[in-house]
Amino acid sequence: MVFENMQRRSLGAVMGSGWSGIWQKAKVGVHSAAVENRWVQAFVAKKWSLLLIVMGFLLGRAMILEQLSPFALAFVAVIYFTRKDILHWVGIAAFAGSLLAVNGNTGYLVTEIVIFLLIQKALEKYERSDVSLAPILVFSSTFLVQLFAELVVSNLTWYSLMMLTVEALLSLVLTLIFIQAIPVFTLTRKNYHLKHEEIICLIILLASVMTGTVGWLVGPVTVEHVLSRYLILLFALVGGAPFGASVGVVTGLILSLANSNAIYQMSLLAFSGMLAGLLKEGNRLMVAFGMLIGSVILSFYMGSSVDMINSAWESLAAVALFLLTPRSVILMLAKYVPGTQENLKSQQDYAKRVRDVTAGRVEQFSEVFRQLARSFKQLTTEDEVSRKEEDVGHFMNAVTQKACESCWKKSQCWDQKFYQTYTYMTDMMSQIETKESMTKKQIPPEWKKVCIRTEQVLDVMKQQYSLYKNDRHWKKQIIDSRHLVADQLSGVSQVMEDLAKEIKREGQELFLQEEQIRNALEELGLSIHTIDVISLDEGNIEIEIIHQYTKGFDECRKIIAPLLSEIIGENVAVMREEMHTRGEGYSTVVFGSAKEYEVETGVAGAAKGGDLFSGDSYSTVELGNGKYAVALSDGMGNGERARAESETALSILQQLLQSGMDEKLAIKSLNSVLMLRSSDEMYATVDMALIDMYSANTTFMKIGSTPSFIKRGTEVIPISANNLPVGILSEIDVDLVSIPLQSGDILVMMTDGIFDAPGHAVNKEMWMKRMIQEIDTTLPQDFADCLLERIFRHHHGEIQDDMTVVVARIEKRQPEWATFRWPGITRMERPKTVS
Repeated sequence: MVFENMQRRSLGAVMGSGWSGIWQKAKVGVHSAAVENRWVQAFVAKKWSLLLIVMGFLLGRAMILEQLSPFALAFVAVIYFTRKDILHWVGIAAFAGSLLAVNGNTGYLVTEIVIFLLIQKALEKYERSDVSLAPILVFSSTFLVQLFAELVVSNLTWYSLMMLTVEALLSLVLTLIFIQAIPVFTLTRKNYHLKHEEIICLIILLASVMTGTVGWLVGPVTVEHVLSRYLILLFALVGGAPFGASVGVVTGLILSLANSNAIYQMSLLAFSGMLAGLLKEGNRLMVAFGMLIGSVILSFYMGSSVDMINSAWESLAAVALFLLTPRSVILMLAKYVPGTQENLKSQQDYAKRVRDVTAGRVEQFSEVFRQLARSFKQLTTEDEVSRKEEDVGHFMNAVTQKACESCWKKSQCWDQKFYQTYTYMTDMMSQIETKESMTKKQIPPEWKKVCIRTEQVLDVMKQQYSLYKNDRHWKKQIIDSRHLVADQLSGVSQVMEDLAKEIKREGQELFLQEEQIRNALEELGLSIHTIDVISLDEGNIEIEIIHQYTKGFDECRKIIAPLLSEIIGENVAVMREEMHTRGEGYSTVVFGSAKEYEVETGVAGAAKGGDLFSGDSYSTVELGNGKYAVALSDGMGNGERARAESETALSILQQLLQSGMDEKLAIKSLNSVLMLRSSDEMYATVDMALIDMYSANTTFMKIGSTPSFIKRGTEVIPISANNLPVGILSEIDVDLVSIPLQSGDILVMMTDGIFDAPGHAVNKEMWMKRMIQEIDTTLPQDFADCLLERIFRHHHGEIQDDMTVVVARIEKRQPEWATFRWPGITRMERPKTVS
């Protein structure tokens, strides 16, 4: 309990210090960011609030078909749910706008707003209020007020009923449109991404606002025509011809509904917007020139000379406003339009911020685990000498209380002759420690002269020493467990730190590299849809290309991969290719770093006595970090249980290494897992070779395994290490052996069933070297089969133990297609690696 309380206090202190530091940093960052942006946010909020109030005024004045006004109530209803803080100002603005309308509708508007608010308050009382009900509420309010008005004046006809129904339905549709468009102005969006439907809703909202300016004239210039052409110029510059034509159609349609005399504006604005968008690759002047040409041409065919001159003045006024528009406004609008460079950049900036935040969180967790590991190590570095003296003192006190407490010579021994008695007690304890089976006859004579209860003291000492020894054993177990936890926490911390670096590296901008690859491929006449450069790290290149698939031609391996190798300066190969299932003729191809070396393996084995299950297990797998693992494990004994033990050892070790854990720490963790998973004495040998596919440098981890051999031409090189199998001792020392392999080397790994085949009277290592030298084949599978067959013949067909041999051959990779140089292609500059 004392140890548990100390452990909890230490863990809590570390966790508290780690999390409190993180929380304090977060609070300081949030506070500084809030102070820095408070005034900017206040200014922007006031600016948008003023804009919404002006929009409310114009929508209160707006009418279509000279008698319907469905805009104001829909706008006020959406403002109620999105910006309730300015609802009264918007309502006043809409009321003021209705007073200046051509046909007075102020009474209807005020009544509709009152009815809407009453129904909404009733729903809020019963907790049924939701923005999704806004269209229904607007429809109901408009329909009921208009119907009541017609009934009061006794003027209800089928035509008036149809018109009030149309107005109510228009209010419903406009409410749905405003729900998607108004959030752009209320700062409720956290990212700059609008769908095409939302863009159309925004255009409808702006065109509806323009209808509020119908009838306003500045000399010969009509205000709504100037604003509509100005809007077209903005969207044509930002989104090109499709957006320019779309804005022209929508704006012209709504303006023609507000003013039937301006029906020709729809075709004029659509054509002008398309022509302006086609010239967006130039600059503002070219976009303005396109709009001027389009409007003048259609005005020449559709109207008189006076109309043509007025249209030209309106276009010039719109161009003047367009040229005076700040660049920041255009960039802000471009962020919302899908497909623009600004929109893509804003999304990538947002993704980069998310990655940076995630990487920061992972680094913080890594630091917490590192502090925990440091804390556990501090708990296990206490002074061993002082601890042992303390334990000895407890031991002596326990013996004194049980053996000397009732003795009549206690005061004489411990008060008058304390040092003499303590010395004899210590000598007796030392003798019991060296010989636990000490009998009464073996008690030293000098001790009997000092103590009159030697036999009783001996029995108590033997009993207490047994307890003392057991206590020392469990304390050592606890210390070993702390060391293990500290090592594993350090490993987890390192893995998380590597993960944070990987997340940061993914956030690098690779636009220039993608554009360079695209230009090079398009110069060859290849149809490339998209290019995504995921990583350009040396030895870890990953590029994903979607291109037009041509059946019968392997452009990827023959053209694209060699060209990428020349551009990047590193051998690139096709990792995988996937045809799109939708039948559009596209396929996705992933290119990655081609390994400098290739590994070919072969395996042969047999179970003891010809049984079905062998206690040996093997694994040949690429770990994904440029390393290839060839592993062999021999479980204790034979049969299914030994096989399960060896398979478990290999599986756990492989997963630990794939996660990025250090090799020595992975072996120690595996050893701890095998010790804890079973109370029986189950252990397994591990023989693993980690081959670097780029340099052929190989690290051997031999844990209780037999030697391995490297055949290089006619020379055979043995590889051995002195390590116990995993699962026996709680603490093991791991010796790693690193040897650079060469192209053509053959690596032979085997279990003890093959290595011990010649028997004890023969030098096994020399016998096995001669056996490997005599095998002529270089194919790994034939080599393994031949070696196993010779072992069978040596034992006359008898299988005395589980036997498994794994053979791997390392070869320098030869690219299937050579790289080529294309005129004008330059070597790519790789981004700096994030440290």
